[in-house]
Amino acid sequence: MTRKELHTEFLVAGGGLAGICAAIAAARNGRKVILLQDRSVLGGNASSEIKMHIVGADIHGRRPGARESGLIEEFRLEDAVRNPHRSYSQWDLLLYEKVMGEPNITLLLDTDCIGCAVETSANNQRRIVSVEAVRQSTEETFTIYADSFADCSGDGRLGLEAGADFTVGREAKSQYAEALALAEADQKTLGSSILFTARKYDKPQPFRAPSWVRRFQKHEFKLRAIEGYEYGYWWSEWGGQLDTIKDNPAIRHELLRIALGVWDYVKNSGNHPDSAHWALEWVGAIPGKRESRRFLGAHVLTQQDLQAGVLFPDSVAFGGWPLDLHPPSGIDAVEEWPCSHTHLDSLYSIPLRALSSRNISNLFFAGRNISATHVAFASTRVMATCATMGQAVGTAAALAFPLKEKSIGEHYTGEKITELQQTLLRDDAFLPGLRNQDARDLARIATLSASSETSRGPASQVADGITRELFSNLGPWADGAAHRWESISLPAWIDLTWSTPQSISEIHLVFDTGFERELTLSASDSTTRKVIRAAQPETVSDYDILLDDQVITSVSDNYLRKRVHQLPVALSGRRLRLLVKKTHGVNHARVFEIRAYGHI
Repeated sequence: MTRKELHTEFLVAGGGLAGICAAIAAARNGRKVILLQDRSVLGGNASSEIKMHIVGADIHGRRPGARESGLIEEFRLEDAVRNPHRSYSQWDLLLYEKVMGEPNITLLLDTDCIGCAVETSANNQRRIVSVEAVRQSTEETFTIYADSFADCSGDGRLGLEAGADFTVGREAKSQYAEALALAEADQKTLGSSILFTARKYDKPQPFRAPSWVRRFQKHEFKLRAIEGYEYGYWWSEWGGQLDTIKDNPAIRHELLRIALGVWDYVKNSGNHPDSAHWALEWVGAIPGKRESRRFLGAHVLTQQDLQAGVLFPDSVAFGGWPLDLHPPSGIDAVEEWPCSHTHLDSLYSIPLRALSSRNISNLFFAGRNISATHVAFASTRVMATCATMGQAVGTAAALAFPLKEKSIGEHYTGEKITELQQTLLRDDAFLPGLRNQDARDLARIATLSASSETSRGPASQVADGITRELFSNLGPWADGAAHRWESISLPAWIDLTWSTPQSISEIHLVFDTGFERELTLSASDSTTRKVIRAAQPETVSDYDILLDDQVITSVSDNYLRKRVHQLPVALSGRRLRLLVKKTHGVNHARVFEIRAYGHI
């Protein structure tokens, strides 16, 4: 093996959505990043290797206005426009493009974390100094030094090697007084699934099952609906009664037996004659894993936190998916529903204290391995929520650099937490109950006027600090207001005017991209019918930015929600105008926010 020594500022282990967002957020905020991924593609459970669609706080669109913004929205919008045919390989390539497009990121694919060096500082804090990694395909081992680290790997190999405190399994009711917890603790977890896709042909397609598949009877599906054939069934779950890490090979084989056995039942039982023209197109080779280790931070999220919709003072991410508990043995639990949903009355926040280790001073977490009980994890584990956590820890790592003498918790107090939250808001993250209070944003001191406005969409709302409509179902803090400028017709303009000339070098725009709907890549036809696989009709397409009547930027065919325009040189002026000429469908302009900066 060839040994290499690498140096960076932030190391991220795990290239799922949490790790991708952590790496990109840190890179865009000026830090050098190394991203380790043990597979050949990025995306984790959302990749072509597993094909799980991304869900989150909007619950498949059933909670309007709750869709995650920030980096995950950027990815979804790009995918909807560039990949209308729903190719998961195209999605893989988009994520690869996003990572490789950041000059501050070094990506190491097919590279496993196998160890780390930990030291105890003069103030008796344990911190990671370096990570050991191996890439067998190139016969290389790496020692990677960094200032801070994030374990976004799901199974938590980096945290394990560092000696970070963690737990596995289901807590007893007595430990956190959770109503949904068990009377006695155990080591069981949610299971894993192997999905498949199928295709309809113009003539019957036979299926001859291998001899080793599971054989199912009709009564075994009485609580598990077989609806549609194009996309395999999430409830074909198994293995939570075993060790989902150490027993993964056995779990994988059994899940293949189950997936093919379910398809054999569909095709050959006689109970689904309309499946005659359908044939398998793809069967996953890797289990989509739901749960393994959960690391412990200064705060452990509980059922009560989520059900109360707690807004923590160190809030850096949010969630809203139901408490979604499954029987560990999955499909073998014939007499149990495949899931039990406890819906939440409002969104909840996720504190930084649940995204950083309580005993390793420079270690962040993001994804399904964060500091949460089994019951709370049942909500926080879904991928869009994990993506918001990733953006949070990547931003936190960037702003805390260098993190030498203090722990993450010691650094992020008071004004530092406020700075982190305001940076996340600037980068289009959503933090319930918080709004833009950035003193550098010149829009906050401007006078706003527009060519026209509706009663629900006055021009003043582009500077009110909130970048989505706050539907009342989001939480008690939601005021029901639109929080956007809406013109009556097109073309339309909105002006920011100052009494004295301002030096402007950067302009931020946030457009409407239809948070009333679900937006995700899915192999499921029923899910996709609710999704617009194109530019969203509300989104501003063509626009100009003018300063004192001079066009300084002109854009056509925009389909993104967040646009940042950096001027080559700072310009001085008293009136900044956004002229909206065209949208992708609606007949009026919708703009949530305009920011203007002299410098960032």
